Amino acid sequence: MDRELVSVEITQAMRDKDKPRLAILRLVKCEIDAKEKESGEELSDADVVAVVKKVLKQTNETLEGSVKVGTDPARTALLQEQVAILEGYLPAQISGDELEAIVDRVIADGDFSEKRDMGRVIGLVVEETGGNCDKADVARIAGARLS
Repeated sequence: MDRELVSVEITQAMRDKDKPRLAILRLVKCEIDAKEKESGEELSDADVVAVVKKVLKQTNETLEGSVKVGTDPARTALLQEQVAILEGYLPAQISGDELEAIVDRVIADGDFSEKRDMGRVIGLVVEETGGNCDKADVARIAGARLS
């Protein structure tokens, strides 16, 4: 995902009168603009993906709060839709056998064998996958492999 795609998607959402998509994409664009202003440089595609992940995390937290309170089902539905929209723009998460293979390789390459090495294993796996994995899954797999 890149900056131009966000602008194109905003325009399409306006044409389609898709208010939830438009609102969340405008938020992403605002975050991108703020980050670019802060750094003074145009963001790379990886940086744009990081911004989308940040907005997704914030939206998920708001959704969790909305579900807990449970007083506004319309807002909860809107937030759920926006989370789904943001997830559609992110690369697929690595999981299952593929993630297990990466964890096994990192453990073997780093010669890790103890539970105290788990933080380094998780860090290396997240770095290798570009953050496209669930850290909890990585921790579960690494925990099972380390003694």
